[in-house]
Amino acid sequence: MLEIDDKLISLDIIDKEFACDLKKCKGNCCVFGDSGAPMEESEIQTIEENYEQIKPYMTNRGLEEIEKQGFFTIDSDKEMVTPLIDNLACAYISYDGDIALCAIERAFLDKKIDFQKPVSCHLYPIRITKYSKFSAVNYDKWDICKSALKKGKQEKSYLYKYLETPIKRKYGDAFYEQLKYAAEHLDTENL
Repeated sequence: MLEIDDKLISLDIIDKEFACDLKKCKGNCCVFGDSGAPMEESEIQTIEENYEQIKPYMTNRGLEEIEKQGFFTIDSDKEMVTPLIDNLACAYISYDGDIALCAIERAFLDKKIDFQKPVSCHLYPIRITKYSKFSAVNYDKWDICKSALKKGKQEKSYLYKYLETPIKRKYGDAFYEQLKYAAEHLDTENL
């Protein structure tokens, strides 16, 4: 583990090779899971304020679930999360052919809104667990991402580099620079 500020970071974050391969995984991290994606209170408000611009990108089932459940739900861990369709797919799902994408992000990319998507989605497969005195920053290993591990190895793309933008979005440039320094100078094989 690494410690930066009040964050304990799994060594997987700096030594796991990873690069999403949407053509192979089909965006299934948005389709399957045991809970919705964690959301911050400010994100819920932003989604609600921009919902009219997001709606055209959503599926009919997703729209129905937002009408029924609201913009978020509370999961078994008492966290605010995205609502799900049939307890599987995120209600904010969108499709490009057979590839699952985020309707929020599509609205962002089309410059309809200035919010990309919940930071927990942007950071995936990094997951953050908050405790009273620190946050645990971990790699969420999932079979759906096997192709991302293979592509990461081929491209020599490490998780912390691949997710530089969302890490900076969540924790800032100074945090990222410390993480990068640790990755470049630590001999993780002998820890």
